Amino acid sequence: MERGARRSRRSLAFHRMHQTAFPHPVYAETVLNPNFEDAQRWFLHPLLALHRAHAVMLHDCGLLSTPEAGRLLDALNALDVNAIATVRYSGDCEDLFFHVEKLLAATCGPETAGKLHTARSRNDIDITLYRMVLRRELLTILSNLLGLQGTLIETASSHAETLMPAYTHTQPAQPTTLGHYLMGVIECLERDATRLRAAYATVNRNPLGACAITTTGFPINRHRTAALLGFDGLQENSIGAIAAIDYVTESMSAIAVAMLNCGKFTQDLLLWSTQEFGFLRVGDAWAQISSIMPQKRNPVAIEHARILCSRAFAQSQAVLTCAHNTPFGDIVDSEDDLWPAVFRATEDAARALRLLDASFDGAHINTARMETLAGARFITVTEVADTLVRNGGLTFRQAHDVVSHAVKACGQDDSLDAIHRELETAAQAVLGTSLPLSEAQVRGALNPRHFVNLREVDGGPAPSTLRAAIHRAHNQWTANEAWKASAHAALDDSAALLARSVAAITETQNPHTGELPAHA
Repeated sequence: MERGARRSRRSLAFHRMHQTAFPHPVYAETVLNPNFEDAQRWFLHPLLALHRAHAVMLHDCGLLSTPEAGRLLDALNALDVNAIATVRYSGDCEDLFFHVEKLLAATCGPETAGKLHTARSRNDIDITLYRMVLRRELLTILSNLLGLQGTLIETASSHAETLMPAYTHTQPAQPTTLGHYLMGVIECLERDATRLRAAYATVNRNPLGACAITTTGFPINRHRTAALLGFDGLQENSIGAIAAIDYVTESMSAIAVAMLNCGKFTQDLLLWSTQEFGFLRVGDAWAQISSIMPQKRNPVAIEHARILCSRAFAQSQAVLTCAHNTPFGDIVDSEDDLWPAVFRATEDAARALRLLDASFDGAHINTARMETLAGARFITVTEVADTLVRNGGLTFRQAHDVVSHAVKACGQDDSLDAIHRELETAAQAVLGTSLPLSEAQVRGALNPRHFVNLREVDGGPAPSTLRAAIHRAHNQWTANEAWKASAHAALDDSAALLARSVAAITETQNPHTGELPAHA
């Protein structure tokens, strides 16, 4: 066995010494093949659209004759896309770009096919493809985020007066309403939508025409390809277009923050789903039973949403880590090997948001349990202290000391009678006088509904204040939905423009000869 192992090592060493043709089998297996398959999955259709747009632009600028452009476009249209999407990597070509170029050369001839690469490089091609796919991913995430936000707005509106305890440091703090709690989450999602829209604006700039890094001496029109491919404008400086990847890192940062926000909400939902809390019960379609414990009803859908949020966050951070301290130039660190992490982040983020939306929408909210705990465990006594200030003439620090003494003396007994009795005793101990409130005033202050209704300050839980906030949130949600629709429409319009532009060239040719008609 030892002699056999030595022979294997010598054979491998010999193979390595004498491997001169590109690509080396190890390089093909570890780099080129995975990248080829990734490109088939994510970039094939954008690549073909980019080829068409570039051919149209070269024709419009006089760099391709109409017959040349027509033959190129006909060859592109004749490609068997399904075959390209499923072909196994053979090593004959470095990547998908060269594979498609080889197919074009076989269809319309190498001379015509070779002219398609005038005034461009794989550098600007790759960055353009990345941006074309990433912008769609951002729109998908935004769509799922708005779906969740819409569900929460509807739920908040229905539960604007549903009492529940609010928590600080994971301990019962003060009464609020479910609608008020959800508005806090809704506002987080509003800011997430703003960040995603800003990231989309950064992403949706055209780098095509930057070429390798310094543009080209050919008289191209970068604005034309921007219009044909649905970009809102140019990523102007050619070095920045190739070297700067803040369009990726901004997108990953926006996703990471959104996943943090949703993760915090998801954690609360899982806590609410415990028997001890009993606030939330996921629908039967979202719960799984234990394989051994017949009584178990596990809210696994929300657990899956939580881990998907964490995975998307982790992948976003992985992208930022990969980009950290890399040079400002054309480097592989920001190219093929980086993008699987990008797309895992976007896919997991979209899945998490969709799952969280659907599972929460199908859950039962135990409003009775929430309202019971909204008046328990002394969480209304802040209003007793406030009432001592308003009606009893005390400073807040004096009032706080009186109430704190009373709560400590009550121990576990949070009944109204016990609290009133100990308040009287505490007033004598702290102030040296009787409690400057009647029993009716104390009982009123301890009422959780009274507590909530008093808090009419902007952002508070009082129903009138909260409903105004929900109305504003709904208007903002509507505006974001309209923006999303307009972004999709703009991409669809550009695709239609590209199709018309291609047809305008190909239809002027004689379809049998590829030459211009005699009357042209």
